[in-house]
Parts: sequence; structure tokens; C-alpha cells
Amino acid sequence: MVSIIRFKDLESWKNIGKWVLVYGRRKTGKSYFVKNNVKWDKYYFVGRSGDIFVDDEKISYETFIREVVQSLENEKTIVIDEIQRLPEEFFDRLHNIGVKGRLIAITSTIWLTKELLGKRSPMLGLFSEFRMDIIDERDILLNLHDRIKDPKELIEYAVFLREPWLIPLWEETESFFDALPFNVKITVPALIGEIFTEEERQYSRIYDAILKAIANGKRISTEIASYLYSLRLIPAEDPSLVHPFLKILQNIGLIEKIKIYEKNKYYYRISSPIVDYYYYLDAKYGISEREIQFLQAKKVLEIKMPHYVEQFIMNLLSKIFGLWPEKIIEKEYEVDIALVDLKKLKAVVEVKWRKNITNEVLKEVERKLEKYNCRKILIVSNKGELPASSGKLEIWDVKKILEIIQGKTKI
Repeated sequence: MVSIIRFKDLESWKNIGKWVLVYGRRKTGKSYFVKNNVKWDKYYFVGRSGDIFVDDEKISYETFIREVVQSLENEKTIVIDEIQRLPEEFFDRLHNIGVKGRLIAITSTIWLTKELLGKRSPMLGLFSEFRMDIIDERDILLNLHDRIKDPKELIEYAVFLREPWLIPLWEETESFFDALPFNVKITVPALIGEIFTEEERQYSRIYDAILKAIANGKRISTEIASYLYSLRLIPAEDPSLVHPFLKILQNIGLIEKIKIYEKNKYYYRISSPIVDYYYYLDAKYGISEREIQFLQAKKVLEIKMPHYVEQFIMNLLSKIFGLWPEKIIEKEYEVDIALVDLKKLKAVVEVKWRKNITNEVLKEVERKLEKYNCRKILIVSNKGELPASSGKLEIWDVKKILEIIQGKTKI
């Protein structure tokens, strides 16, 4: 089995406090990360019914409380997985103990946003936060580049394998992308449903509808509000009614908010391509209610792949440069990626994820970007396949990107 080393998360972990809340969306590898990268003395798992387990042994709540208090007072390190399932009385106990020992709490629901960090929470201020999203773009490339030699395939696999739960599927199937549609139909609804199972049942239809709207191209809050109103999920066609839901989806890592350059406007997109893929298939073909047609699903993936690669590259370049990612949208044209320092434009980037890039395509990118007084970058899979060089553009390919994140080449 491929073991993915999360270099960036390990680096961030060095700077956390004694009590830390590890949170994020389901199936991002939070429990695996803590179990395998942190030294701990006791690991407790809390089941949905409230049962508490140490290894395979169930213990009583009274025993659990006694052990936790003693361990923390003796400066031990304990882990509580799914801490949100414990009764409120437990958090009062922790507050009374104060920050002693080391406590690592893991949660996957919106409990963090709705409860723990609420103004009345007795836990406010005791924990430092450690958000774990899907695998960092740089880390997935560093882990996969020795296994996938073709540069185009490397990026396309990396786009999806940032999801830890997809790695076994990649290892076990002969054709990963052919197997993808049938696996998303089962796993993605379960993944999303689990997030809102415990505290937010009454709102699950709203969240589901928002994700479907975004996947289907309704990217701004007015369009999303209109869609939800058409389904009678909100009482008025008012964007302010959807903003709280968008904020929660953003906080738990399901969606991203991207600014439009030099405009007081934003658009939303689903953070994970596999989640977007499922919701797009459901919006277009209703796959939640009927069988997936393989040829339809394959065609959709071919259409969506360049968009997923662009999203991957945008986030990757933002991290490489340490700049905000934005998008330029004008009446006559769009620029795929704008990298911004405060309000100053530092780089504009076009991503051309296709074979047989012609001279005319190169000239078109040059004309589009020539008006911007900053770095101008064209991203391709392999610059050796280009018909000509360009004196006006920096040409980056997958090989150059790998050299940058490996520290072999400067930006």
C-alpha cells in the first residue's frame, strides 16, 4: 500500500499548542495522521452511541473521565477521536482542569463551527486549531512523481489522489478513471451525509442543494440563492439567507471562495474534484436516483478534467509564490489565474491542458496577457511538445513545477 507522507502538515504540527483540535471534513486522514505521526499515551474513540473505546475494549464513561483527568494531571498525551459525541458535562470538566498535559481532540462535523467556538463554549481559548484538508498539492506530487512518470498523467492522478480514500482504488484497479464513477456514487453521498448527520439533519437538504448548484455552474451567491428558492428551501430569493450556509461549507473545507480581481465579487467552487464530479453528474443525469451510464460519466470527466487541473494549479501556484489566488473576469475574456499581493498583481497565468498546442494558441495567450505589467506564465504538461518558444511568456511544465517544489529550481 502506498503511504503518503504529508510533509506540509508535519511542518505545521511543529507549531501547535499543548491542547489542539484537529478538525476538517470526513475522510481527509485526520485519525491516520495523529495515530502514525504523534506520540501519544492513550487513544480514545467515541462511537455514535456515545460508547468509548480504547483499542477494541469498551470502557465506561466514569472510567474514561477518571483516566483522562489522571493522564492530563500527570502530563501525559491523550487523544480523543470524535470528541463532539461526548456530553457537554465533559467539556465543563476539561475547563476546570485547565491546560495540563497534552490533549489532542479530533472532530469531523460542523460542531467546531457551531458549538465549540461559540461565544458560550467553556472550551473557547483552550485549544489551538489544526485544520486538515485533503492532501496538499505539493505533497501529492512529491509522493507520486516516482510512481507516475508521464507528466500529464501525474497531474491528473494527483488531482484526485489528494483524497486519501481514493488511493486504495488507484492501487487495486487496472483503470482508475474507469472505476471512478461507480465509486463516487456510493462514497461521496455517504461522506457528505456523515458531516451533517449528528447536528444538522434539518439542514442537510440545503447543503446538498448548494453543492449541486455550485457543481452545475451556479458560482455566485445570487445564483445559488435563486436555485435554493426555486426548490423552496429558503423563504426568499435573498443571498443573505445562503451566506451562513456557504460560510460553514467553507469553514469545513468543502467549498472555496475565490475573489474576482479588482471587483468586489466572489465565486464559489467545490474544493474536492471528486465531490464536484459527483454533484455535477447528479445535477445533469440524476445519478443519485438511477444507474450511472459509463459513457456519459467518462465524457463528463474528459470535459471537466482541464477545469480540475486549473483548480489544482491555481492552489499550487498560490502556495509556491505565497500569494492570493484570484481570477480575472472581463466582458471580452478571462484569465485563468491571477496571483495577488494585497491589491498588487504579481503574476497572470494561463493553463493549457491539451495536446497539440498550436502556434496560434501561443499567440492568443501572449495577446491576452500582454496588457498586464507583471510575470506572465503559461502552464503546459510538457513544453518539449510545444511548436515554438515564446519570448513574452514563461513556459512552465510539470518537470519545472517538480523541480521548484523539490527546491532544485527557484521561482
